[in-house]
Amino acid sequence: MAYRKTPAELRRLEAAREHLVVCATEIVADVGWAQASVTAVADAAGIAAGSVYQHFSSKSALAVEVFRRAAQREVDVLGEVLEGDGDPDDRLRRGVEVFARRALENPGLAYALLAAPAEPAVGAERLAFRRRYRALFASVIEEGVTTGRFPGQDAELTAAALTGAIGEVLVHPLSTSVAQDADLLIAGLTAVALRCAGAAP
Repeated sequence: MAYRKTPAELRRLEAAREHLVVCATEIVADVGWAQASVTAVADAAGIAAGSVYQHFSSKSALAVEVFRRAAQREVDVLGEVLEGDGDPDDRLRRGVEVFARRALENPGLAYALLAAPAEPAVGAERLAFRRRYRALFASVIEEGVTTGRFPGQDAELTAAALTGAIGEVLVHPLSTSVAQDADLLIAGLTAVALRCAGAAP
């Protein structure tokens, strides 16, 4: 009969895996993808480097899990705002503001998610999550068109432009140690987002 892990063993393994993801996320936020080696993650977790491979088949698999977890949190937060209460233009403004403010409050991780050099598997995940952001923006823009808050337009095209613009605007502030006026930057970014969708001034 094949050996089956007990519930206690499964819980222990899952806890150890979660701890590795947390440690790896902190390292990525601090030094980026390239420096988040298996050895560095193992040291942070207090285990031998070889033990990491009990939970992840490769550094790439661990990096993908870190990206998915962190990016999904941002998608979930943005979705709560864009799919929440209020007029579409107000939700679009609040969504961009919340997304930008969260990024500026955790610049290392936000830069890693948006633009930092990474291996191909992480790059593929980045593209997949951009499509999720774009879908959220497209939905609220389409609603705005339907309700007359935005002029007629191709919601998918506008959402793609908006997703790219938000990332491009944030990349420099996230990648530099020069102090930024976050409120001024966010006000400008939300204004650009509303103009992009054609919201009334």
